[in-house]
Amino acid sequence: MWMYALRRLILTIPILLGVTIICFALVQIAPGDPITSLVRPDTPPEQIAMLRAYYGLDQPVVVQYFMWLWRVLQGNFGTSIANNAPVAAEVMRAFANTIVIALISVVLAFIVSLILGTIAALRQGGIVDRLVTALAVFGISVPTFWLAVVLVIFFAVNLNWLPATGMGSGGSDTFNYFDWNDFKFAVMPIIALALPPLAIMTRTTRASISEILNQDFIQTLRAKGLSEFAIITHAIRNIMPSAVAMLGLQLGYLIGGSVLVETVFTWPGTGALLNKAILTRDIPLLQGTILVLAGAFVLINLVVDLAQSLVDPRIKRT
Repeated sequence: MWMYALRRLILTIPILLGVTIICFALVQIAPGDPITSLVRPDTPPEQIAMLRAYYGLDQPVVVQYFMWLWRVLQGNFGTSIANNAPVAAEVMRAFANTIVIALISVVLAFIVSLILGTIAALRQGGIVDRLVTALAVFGISVPTFWLAVVLVIFFAVNLNWLPATGMGSGGSDTFNYFDWNDFKFAVMPIIALALPPLAIMTRTTRASISEILNQDFIQTLRAKGLSEFAIITHAIRNIMPSAVAMLGLQLGYLIGGSVLVETVFTWPGTGALLNKAILTRDIPLLQGTILVLAGAFVLINLVVDLAQSLVDPRIKRT
């Protein structure tokens, strides 16, 4: 187990290196010059050249990459071109805001999907099964940004139950998830983020439970007189490895795919930061944000892979 974990950890190094290359290359081939957004049209060419030299944009692309990679390995993501602030501090602050609502969303979706998927599998063909299937199809099909707008219109505008935008009454620096006055700002973003993984995991759970309930060992357990609750518990334990894998994948997708939801709710997470970096052509901020998101996705998959071995002892890692 430990040797397998060490090998998997070592294999993440070339993966992360490849991520840095792709991240740097994609940003470099994007059209536009970030320096033009900082200066007036009548700025002397000498001053523009000085700014390009200050940010290292006058160097060859290969040199720029290795300079940037060396700084990243030291924990320095550079300085934002737009506001002259350290990129690492901005990205980490935004990532902390994103990871919390993403974790709450995916855990909520995981728990509810286990309940709904199991009930639907036990009531196949019935009205409950049809309602759960309809909810799953709706959750997979609906665009998250459209759902976010509908939630704002319904809960914030019409009912005035929840705040439409922002992060806490006292600002993001004083946000407290255990205080309802602050947490209510996160309710609609969590709902908007939780629905797609809820739908996917519900359908997966229903299909997996249905398949297991039709296997021979379940009939043997019934013949031995086990209660229906004990049989369902056995079925849920058998789907846990695949459920944990799905949980990790959905968490990675939520962390990296929250741009539109965070933009609608003006939630100061990595999605909003990425949107800001793209609009301002802030290369250091854009590179730092993408790198952190991609690195988080890789590490989450590593953790999930190792967690599967703990959840299911039949999976032997050598």
